[in-house]
Amino acid sequence: MSTSVTPTAGTADGGPSAAPAGNPRGRVVVASLIGTSIEFYDFYIYATAASLVFPALFFPNAQDPTTQLLSSFAVFGVAFVARPVGSVLFGHFGDRIGRKTTLVASLLTMGIATILIGLIPAASTPGWALAAPAVLVLCRFAQGLGLGGEWSGAALLATENAPQGKRAIYGTFPQLGAPIGFILANTVFIALSTALTPEQFADWGWRIPFLASAILVIIGLWVRLSLLETPAFRKVLEAEAVTKVPVASVFRTSWRQIVSGTFIMLATYVLFYLMTTFTLNYGVAPTEPTDGSPAGLGYEKIDFLWMLIIGVVFFGVFTLVSGPMAERFGRRKHLIGVTVAIVLFGGSFVPLFAAGDVGAQTLLILGFTLMGLTFGPMAAVLPELFPANVRYTGSGVAYNLSSVLGAAVAPFIAVWLWAKADSPVLVGIYLSAMAVITLVALLLTRETRDVEYEENVAA
Repeated sequence: MSTSVTPTAGTADGGPSAAPAGNPRGRVVVASLIGTSIEFYDFYIYATAASLVFPALFFPNAQDPTTQLLSSFAVFGVAFVARPVGSVLFGHFGDRIGRKTTLVASLLTMGIATILIGLIPAASTPGWALAAPAVLVLCRFAQGLGLGGEWSGAALLATENAPQGKRAIYGTFPQLGAPIGFILANTVFIALSTALTPEQFADWGWRIPFLASAILVIIGLWVRLSLLETPAFRKVLEAEAVTKVPVASVFRTSWRQIVSGTFIMLATYVLFYLMTTFTLNYGVAPTEPTDGSPAGLGYEKIDFLWMLIIGVVFFGVFTLVSGPMAERFGRRKHLIGVTVAIVLFGGSFVPLFAAGDVGAQTLLILGFTLMGLTFGPMAAVLPELFPANVRYTGSGVAYNLSSVLGAAVAPFIAVWLWAKADSPVLVGIYLSAMAVITLVALLLTRETRDVEYEENVAA
């Protein structure tokens, strides 16, 4: 299922060779990291608001709180439907005109949509009963378009500028944007929740994180506009190998890699959104609800957000740890081991959540540790499946198709399973089942550590 493999060269002593001429390492790190930090910040503030504020603000006419929450998560999933579209749209330009310009466009798309969400009137505003949720859906779709083009571009910016034998390590830089964005977004929400009354937060305070993203977008644009094009794409231009219609070419020459990449990423996505979205809802839900909702752990919102932030610190640390591990053991062997651990982790939901504060925090730490170990290498693994002249499109399509199968439906399915069992037992089983699918995909896919990364082009 992979492209042809030829060994890459290193230095005589086995160490990294000099970085390719063009973008200095520091600039590559900052540009790939800051973009994904902004993108994930935008997505996290929506996910947090979707859990805590949007159900009542934009879906006040729903029958009960559970239906409101499901409606909010349905809109949350719209972005994941848009992401494959964004991967094709931005991938087309990324493989035709270059990584740099396309990354700037994707960041602007995401940033403008996020700012507009902060300006939408509530559904209770006269004349906005139907318009408010409709505009929210439209902005959420635009967010998905932007992120659909952002991730693969940031991954290529890092890995196509990496020294030989260091792609997985450089690939952890954009991946680190996920925990950084999470911590930043939730710290902002905690600060606002502490400084404002619940009424002020629900009325206008929730808008501040969305509007504040304008500052982050400006910083991200300034850094990215200073970049040079990646060496791999410059070689595509020199070889006159630019593909006229990248999406058609990648499905014609690399459809097996698309299928492989989609399912290799599946467990990562499901784990990601169960840990960040479902656990928040379950953690703050009352232990003895009176409105027919399923029982939760009964934590105060701010207390549980701090528990999540502690877990996400482990996410960040083990994202960085995963790069050297994937270089030493190979991407495939590393991910097989981590995926087996995720299968087993799904069985720990009930006993750990039932073990009080220590048990709940332990579950979050374990889950986010596994998240870092599985998410970190993906910025190297998925691009390595594809030739250089369709790499932006191919890696983006695989990554974002997986988001539809995993992340788009995971919060919705988790809430439904939680309500059905009145416990997280079925949620854990769901995670384990998705991890088994990923394990099969990994067993059917060849190692990609030694693929020819710059000279390999699709016919």
